[in-house]
Amino acid sequence: MFDNLTQRLGKVVKNLRGQGRLTEENIQDALREVRVALLEADVALPVVKDFIAKVREKALGTEVLQSLTPGQMLIGVVHKELAALMGEHAVPLSFASQPPAVILMAGLQGAGKTTTCGKLVRVIRQQGKKKILTVSCDVYRPAAIEQLKTVTAQAEADFFPSEPNQKPEDIARAALDYAKRHFHDVLIVDTAGRLHIDEAMMAEIKALHAALQPVETLFVVDAMQGQDAVNTARAFNDALPLTGVVLTKLDGDARGGAALSVRHITGKPIKFAGVGEKLGGIEVFHPERMASRILGMGDVLSLIEEAQQAVDHQEALKTVQKLKSGKGFDLEDFKSQIQQMKKLGGLSSLVDKLPGAGGKMGADDLAQGEKQMRRVEGIINSMTPEERRKPELLKASRKRRIATGAGVSVQEVNRLLTQFEQARKMMKSLGKGGLSKMMRGMKGMLPGM
Repeated sequence: MFDNLTQRLGKVVKNLRGQGRLTEENIQDALREVRVALLEADVALPVVKDFIAKVREKALGTEVLQSLTPGQMLIGVVHKELAALMGEHAVPLSFASQPPAVILMAGLQGAGKTTTCGKLVRVIRQQGKKKILTVSCDVYRPAAIEQLKTVTAQAEADFFPSEPNQKPEDIARAALDYAKRHFHDVLIVDTAGRLHIDEAMMAEIKALHAALQPVETLFVVDAMQGQDAVNTARAFNDALPLTGVVLTKLDGDARGGAALSVRHITGKPIKFAGVGEKLGGIEVFHPERMASRILGMGDVLSLIEEAQQAVDHQEALKTVQKLKSGKGFDLEDFKSQIQQMKKLGGLSSLVDKLPGAGGKMGADDLAQGEKQMRRVEGIINSMTPEERRKPELLKASRKRRIATGAGVSVQEVNRLLTQFEQARKMMKSLGKGGLSKMMRGMKGMLPGM
């Protein structure tokens, strides 16, 4: 999402190489590039002005440390200020109230409030065993109540039924009473959105807030809204005592301005970022890590945390044993590695978090890589279990059958087998401690690498 911003900031660093000191002149040139990059990323103008002023103040006259170049020094200042702009530290959900702790969701229609309700159930579950109830007060949008019911069932929480002919305030009071009587720890309340801000909508959500007295009032905003996100955030912040923001669709083709503007405009922390349509597609928002990703430094900590939650540890252990022995790595294991990567959000999510990788693989390269991975999985699925275990069995007639089953050419089956052999050799190198050799072998296996 921040590709253009990352590339422009990388250009700033290159331009400062070879200069022994940060001066007013070279800082002015560099900050002009940063300013243009932020405006192109749809960051609100007042936010850009404030940000540039702070960076200029911190950078002017800064002595270059012995181990740093001027470019690195400026990027260090920009990193710190970017993190500060987005909130500096992650802020967790608060449950500091008499159960049930009520979480009220607010935002425009289409921002992703209903799906986010299901995602929050998953997040809360990971933090500890809590009994969770959800309810929909959206009596206007067709099938809104049914959608929340479906999402809640997928997230394995309890659902309080409501009807389109009921008043939202009555639904909210009934759900709160039910949650108290059935000893629920958390009540998540989905509210109605509109296509734009209007007085009736604001009056309704104010009444819901007064009736429920929520411990968390989360403003859900679509990161793809760009400049409009700022106006929406300001309106909701004026109407409600917001406690936090959830940015959705951060995995989309957005320019990222909302992520850098909303915190500054509302003064409220960004608590979560939606990074996919599935219920697992949500991340705790770490401003300092997001700043690192924007600057092309990657986000290895988040990658490790996601791996710990998503990766099948028994499967990983089996693969490690095969690596150590250098034997037994077959096409079933090859497919398993692709599935594990999909659990981590796919190739685009992985590349986004690897230091220095984001700017080197364009959107077309990533799309091609994802397509290739799906094709590989389809080819392996067309093989028999025995063929997956013993690829040497794959002669001409078997390859034709597999190609027909997967809807690809025989050449593509051959290409997969060649890639598999390369991967097997790399696995053996890794098992023997040859990491650098393995990394050299990876070059060219995926587009853009």
